[in-house]
Amino acid sequence: MSIVVQSVTKLYGEQKALDNVSFQVKTGEIVGFLGPNGAGKSTMMKIITGFIPASSGMVNVNGLEVGTDNLEVKKQIGYLPENNPLYPEMYVREYLGFVASIYNTGTKKKQIDNIIEVTGLIPEQKKKIGSLSKGYRQRVGLAQALIHNPDVLIFDEATTGLDPNQIVEIRNLIKEAGKEKTVMLSTHIMQEVEAICDRVIIIDKGVIVANEEKSNIFSIIKRRKQIIQVEFDKDIKESSMSGIANVSTVKQIKDNIWLIEAEGDEDIRPSIFNFAVTNNLTVLSLQKQESNLEEVFRHLTNG
Repeated sequence: MSIVVQSVTKLYGEQKALDNVSFQVKTGEIVGFLGPNGAGKSTMMKIITGFIPASSGMVNVNGLEVGTDNLEVKKQIGYLPENNPLYPEMYVREYLGFVASIYNTGTKKKQIDNIIEVTGLIPEQKKKIGSLSKGYRQRVGLAQALIHNPDVLIFDEATTGLDPNQIVEIRNLIKEAGKEKTVMLSTHIMQEVEAICDRVIIIDKGVIVANEEKSNIFSIIKRRKQIIQVEFDKDIKESSMSGIANVSTVKQIKDNIWLIEAEGDEDIRPSIFNFAVTNNLTVLSLQKQESNLEEVFRHLTNG
């Protein structure tokens, strides 16, 4: 295991930011680390990277104990914190050379050229960091996390400030890195997790409430429900749909277009078609909305 977290608790005075947190992340795995604001995500990441100590518990990175071998641990990790601290007065190439020298990477120029190309910084490489757009500053932050070719990557809101095209590029970069490295990714963008992560860990109020493979995460929602959007050829009364089996709510969203929510596993689409035939209606369109990660997240973090 690249990252092993065992019974970690973090106290800020009387406040318990993390409460007996345990999980593991394997080599070659991309894990989405999710939670509401204030749930403890950034605190956990800072403890793993050795920036702050845990109040109790143990963290190991590649067999090294955080807190005991902090300098060696930091050599193993590429870290992009949420606030992305940079030196605005430095030029892009100058800054990346400075970071590379800290890690004593040897052939600096070749590595800097490569990382500038990989992170899409070629057009801005001769500019001062302070003159860059927020998106390009975020790329510089990613570049410094990757410059020493670490085994473990920890990204806290890695795509903040990027436009949709840049987000796709950075996602592809993270996904490619995840084939050989361990990646832990904190984000509020659920589509990002669904697109690139193998496993999902959800934390709420300092406690792990889910730790599942992405393919199994939806099984956490114990109460199954279906949401069907249907368009009929003419107007009907809402009360007339109350007879459809298992329907819990009906909502009109446009003329003749309805959102029907039903409980249980039994597919209600045949019942909707039967309802249409009985009431002399034609179904112009019908779409079943699938459960998504956002629904699971809300289910687990709304109490």
